[in-house]
Amino acid sequence: MNAHASQRDLPAWKSRRAWIIFILVSILGTAFDLATKSWAFATIAADPVTIRRADVLATSDLSTLISNHDPMVVIPGVLELTLVLNSGAVFGLGAGARWFFVVFTLGAIAFVTWAFATQTRARDTMVHVSSGLLIAGGLGNLYDRLLYACVRDFLHPLPHATIPFTSGRPLWPYVSNVADAFLIVGIAGLLLFSFVRRPADKVEKANERMSE
Repeated sequence: MNAHASQRDLPAWKSRRAWIIFILVSILGTAFDLATKSWAFATIAADPVTIRRADVLATSDLSTLISNHDPMVVIPGVLELTLVLNSGAVFGLGAGARWFFVVFTLGAIAFVTWAFATQTRARDTMVHVSSGLLIAGGLGNLYDRLLYACVRDFLHPLPHATIPFTSGRPLWPYVSNVADAFLIVGIAGLLLFSFVRRPADKVEKANERMSE
């Protein structure tokens, strides 16, 4: 085994390149999520929408904190932007369980960081990017929950699509944000890696045993 291959097989916590990818994706992803939320709530409605934590905690209907507005059409029938405040998790699940999601997110961030550092190798770039996206998604929504007591959403894909044979039931009624998208892409990346890399590892180990 040459020196280059040996470096690629180091655990991620020993790899400067792995840490740079992981931290850079985490920071840039979090910054991008927060920037898009700020932009959306400043521009989509006729007047900028300011969210105050005290107002969120004082009402049971978060929709009253957002003025009526027409969605901003990005791609007709594919993507619209509309402002929604969400007191739950992804897709509005667990509404009202704010502190549960705060604690859960902190635990998930710690677990993802531990798994990145100890369970991956220097060459597992896909996992490092995917892990960074998970951290960015978690931090972006955690910021909102701590500062505003809710999450700012604005992305509405397939806004007018309906489920066939259901009398017009919406196919995708959920409004989400960039952080949610990062979480979905990060999980998909890890699943893809597990399906692609593990069989390759078995072949590689078999070849190493044959060459001994």
